[in-house]
Amino acid sequence: MPFFEIEFPLAGLEADAAEAALADAGACAVTFEDMRDDAVLEPLPGEMRLWRETLVRAMFDDAHDPARCLNLIGTSLGAEIAAAARVRAVPERVWERVWMQDWKPLRFGPRLWVCPTDAAAPADPDAVVVRLDPGLAFGTGTHATTALCLEALASLDLRGRSVIDYGCGSGILAIAALKLGAAAAFCVDLDPQALTASRRNALQNGVAERLVTAGTEAGLGAADCVVANILAGTLIALNPALSAACKPGGDLLLSGILVAQEESVVAAYRRRFDIVSVTRRDGWCCIHARSRPLD
Repeated sequence: MPFFEIEFPLAGLEADAAEAALADAGACAVTFEDMRDDAVLEPLPGEMRLWRETLVRAMFDDAHDPARCLNLIGTSLGAEIAAAARVRAVPERVWERVWMQDWKPLRFGPRLWVCPTDAAAPADPDAVVVRLDPGLAFGTGTHATTALCLEALASLDLRGRSVIDYGCGSGILAIAALKLGAAAAFCVDLDPQALTASRRNALQNGVAERLVTAGTEAGLGAADCVVANILAGTLIALNPALSAACKPGGDLLLSGILVAQEESVVAAYRRRFDIVSVTRRDGWCCIHARSRPLD
């Protein structure tokens, strides 16, 4: 048994207490999952919102004994929790790549394609193909927010323009922009792993010499197109920085926004931008705005 999991309903327990008890028992990972398919809206900074019925799942390596771990959990959280817990073996696998097994080439707009590294090329001779190996960073085009951004980029004439991708994840948006003709892209993310993935993916797509990465502490220059696929609250907080980074007449693409949050994001940016369009899919939206010329 290379790894094993212990799972149980959170019930009336505090999430922090459950996580601490599992860590003390030796868990190498703890996750909280929905048991009823209930929606959870974006949490506030520092807040953990859970479902009405939450499953706690902890993973342990083979250095730990399941019976002893259950005993420790029972001592910390109560005998009834240990009694309700289920233990199961977990095969040793490269988990961050398991989900990629069913990932197929995707098209965005008339000619932009995002394909797994080893997938066959699209038959269309005019296809613009982004080859992607996201690793542990977010961004493959399978999520509605990324798909909406890719479709928006594919609708723009990016030839010779500069692009800022704020919260770049895998670098998919910046790389797509470069493949569509952008002259340069500046990728920003607070996660060093995302910056590593972006550089690797840029190299694989032959655009590394036109892509620069930096952490969020770096200052932003000005670009012809700014794209940020993050979260609504963060986009509102970043309004001054992203607005200043978008050149007069430039395009701003904002996503990671729930439809219910659309108006609040639009209101934050309306003073400096004209709203060109809002596209929606699966409860998410992407706002395309254009910076007004300076007076």
